[in-house]
Amino acid sequence: MIISMEKYVYQMFILGLKNVDEALKKGLGGVIFFSKDIKNEEDLKKQIEDIKSKSLIPPFISIDQEGGRVERTEAIRPKRLSARDAFHKGCLEEQSEEISKELAKWGFNLNFAPCIDVNTNPENPIIGERSFSNNPDKVIEGADIFVGASRKYGIIPCVKHYPGHGDADKDSHLTLPQITLPIEEMEDVHIKPFKHEIENNIEMIMAAHLHCTCFDKEVIPASLSKNAIGYLRNNLGYKGVIISDDMVMKGVEAYGRLEACIMGIKAGLDMFIFRNSDTETLNMIDELVKATENDNSLRERVMNSYERILALKKRSL
Repeated sequence: MIISMEKYVYQMFILGLKNVDEALKKGLGGVIFFSKDIKNEEDLKKQIEDIKSKSLIPPFISIDQEGGRVERTEAIRPKRLSARDAFHKGCLEEQSEEISKELAKWGFNLNFAPCIDVNTNPENPIIGERSFSNNPDKVIEGADIFVGASRKYGIIPCVKHYPGHGDADKDSHLTLPQITLPIEEMEDVHIKPFKHEIENNIEMIMAAHLHCTCFDKEVIPASLSKNAIGYLRNNLGYKGVIISDDMVMKGVEAYGRLEACIMGIKAGLDMFIFRNSDTETLNMIDELVKATENDNSLRERVMNSYERILALKKRSL
């Protein structure tokens, strides 16, 4: 007898808000808010309450709220200092607590922050002031402040973008960047903050869409790489939830949605973000359900991820 995998597979996805009602009833893992979804405080709270009431399983209510240019609540409040500026000016703790306290007040429970990329490339087009520093030890110091503030107000922090986006010279929203640093330099600089946060029992890690030649000679995003994700599990001993960056970004688009998700699951990802909860995405999830029902190894991986996700929700929601 084939066990229906619907709620287990749906639990692996965080989607944008459009057309998610049926997905929530099927067991959707969570939703993500963007600036276009947020008009005022009253409407925001109402949307979140509505999402929670329709969910089969308590959902992650998520947002990217780093400070600076990556804040989604500009319709409600002015943007704050960037992570780098707040850190260097000595007000990061105060700012991080403000962010987390506000998110909790509105009903969020997951923040895709902080960036713990070490910004070693001054020409980096996507990280820049989103990083605390170009020094890994300073990044660790800033990360600990932000993570601590998040936890204080019941917000799950998700550190990003493993294995480190700081040396990239291209934007993974637009293409697949390549990092050619040797593994020793990656470990000493870019992976160092992730190793520290794993030792600090970080709840969630976001994997980046960039090709690291130290993990794979063939061109493949780290987010879909058995070697890159396996390093987190096997070398660093990470037992928490690993989530992809947005799966509609150009850095991963070439694989097709279904194949990319199957590759990600086989590589060891637990969750996927799709900002577009359009018909194509929802149909793809249903196709993935069928594929999982007919593939024992894929089904086993989905069940393992489901257990990790539910364990985090039971501890944190």
